[in-house]
Amino acid sequence: MDQLTVTVKQPMADVEAAVRAALADQGFGILAEIDVAAILAAKLGVARSPLKILGACNPALVNQALDVSLDVALSLPCNVVLHALDDTTTTVTIADPALIMPGDQFAELVADARERLGAALASLG
Repeated sequence: MDQLTVTVKQPMADVEAAVRAALADQGFGILAEIDVAAILAAKLGVARSPLKILGACNPALVNQALDVSLDVALSLPCNVVLHALDDTTTTVTIADPALIMPGDQFAELVADARERLGAALASLG
């Protein structure tokens, strides 16, 4: 899968706060939050390393994408995955916007989203 990713030498809680701020600086808000590790622990009794999915959305980009095709709604919001590799290292991964908005009709939006998401990740270190 094509993705944007960065590994940061910081605990997941610190990285999550930084990710939220970096995304906000790029016009994204968080619409949903899924604590995958907590859900699996509660439902299956499975212990996993911390894993969280943040559903990020840039309203202006989403509105433009929906004007091109309502099918984009099937892939929204944009998932930002935080995974604690250990107590001091966290990986942040975001799907390439081209996966969410395939096709030439989305080329400008994909480039804009990729630039914004890439800038957010780059600001993390």
